Amino acid sequence: MNILIINGPNLNLLGKRQTDIYGTRSFDEYIEELKQLFPQHAIEYYQSNHEGAIIDRLHSDGFTADAIILNAGAYTHTSIAIADAIRSISAPVIEVHISNIYAREDYRRISYIANACRGSILGFGLDSYRLAIEAATHL
Repeated sequence: MNILIINGPNLNLLGKRQTDIYGTRSFDEYIEELKQLFPQHAIEYYQSNHEGAIIDRLHSDGFTADAIILNAGAYTHTSIAIADAIRSISAPVIEVHISNIYAREDYRRISYIANACRGSILGFGLDSYRLAIEAATHL
C-alpha cells in the first residue's frame, strides 16, 4: 500500500513548538518509527507551510496514492480550498490531529476539511498517525 502523509504549517517544528501540547519528538524521528512499524507499506512524508503547496501535492498524488493522511494544521480551521482539493481526488484522505481540537480554543473546534475526509483521528499525540495508517489499511 502506498501511503502519503502530509503535514501542514508549523508541524516542521514538532519537538520544539508547544511541547506541552505536541510533545518533544520531531516528526522526522517519528516517521522512521512508522516506517519500521509498517514495513509492508510504502510511506512517504511531505510537509509544507504553504496552502497552495499542500493543494498541489494532493492533486499530484491524489490519484495514485492508496491513502493520504493529512494533518493540515491551522489550515484545518480556515481552508475551503484544501477541502475542495480533497473532494477532487480519488485517494481516501484521513484527517489527523495530534491534539484533541475539541478540547482547545473555540476556533480550533471547526474543521473545514473533516466532511471531505473519509474519517478523522485526533487527540492521541503522534500515535494518531499510526492509528490512521491502521485505518487506511482497512479502507
